[in-house]
Amino acid sequence: MDNIAEEIAKLRRERKAVVLAHNYCRGEVQDIADFTGDSLELARRAAGVDADVIVFCGVYFMAETAAILNPGKTVLVPDETAGCPMADMITAEQLRALKAQHPGAAAVCYVNSTAEVKAECDICVTSGNAERVMKMFPKDREIIFVPDQHLGSHIAGLLGTEYVLWPGYCPTHARLTAKNIEDARAAHPGAQVMVHPECRKDVRDAADERLSTGGMCAFARTSAAKEFIVGTEEGILHRLRGENPEKTFWSAAELRCPNMKKATLEKVRDCLRDMSPQVTVPQEIAVRAKRAIDAMLAI
Repeated sequence: MDNIAEEIAKLRRERKAVVLAHNYCRGEVQDIADFTGDSLELARRAAGVDADVIVFCGVYFMAETAAILNPGKTVLVPDETAGCPMADMITAEQLRALKAQHPGAAAVCYVNSTAEVKAECDICVTSGNAERVMKMFPKDREIIFVPDQHLGSHIAGLLGTEYVLWPGYCPTHARLTAKNIEDARAAHPGAQVMVHPECRKDVRDAADERLSTGGMCAFARTSAAKEFIVGTEEGILHRLRGENPEKTFWSAAELRCPNMKKATLEKVRDCLRDMSPQVTVPQEIAVRAKRAIDAMLAI
């Protein structure tokens, strides 16, 4: 592993590259990344990156976002088959049909969506900024929220409103149950329970905190608690434990996203060496999708 990390460091210098990794990636990939974060943190970092090449370790829609925000740079992915099942649960055609049923409604998409879907929307949100963004809309404004029904219902509940929700969901978070939380509390009494807002409502209701992965990291750093039960993809445990060695983190259940784990050190090295696979977004789609992303980043 050390030899591969050294090869990556050498190639990174030669290519004038930066490596971005999501919190759900393998621990060894997080360790060699220039920056690790959640979707909001990575979108912000991608928007201002000072490099010729961006290697995006995560799932494909994240690399698409980086490519949209950096039209003059080369964006690489270690594995182009690393998709997002939730993002694939709605197409641009389906969203256009839904908008036709609700003329005048604002279209809001979770950043976990394809570039084509972003291009049909007025603004994007992440799990870390959704409440802040959605507060901007008048309560009487009809809003279409895609593709994650659980994040949408969570924010609607916080703001006391209703959205037209698309029935999409994250298969990994859908595996977490309220019984898992109950059992984890019994095994670790006194531990604080943090879950992701992509979880179902009964799971969110059973938790102490409902946070994005970036929010979980911030909460763990500042909380007086010494033990935490974590209800999201297991990759976040690597960062949480590294940043808080004096605290203990337990997984609420076995939650592993196979797509987030497709980026390996070997694949990071190979994509830097071969400058492939590259991520590109058609100009017409990129221009429209960028408006929705920029609207989010401006807040």
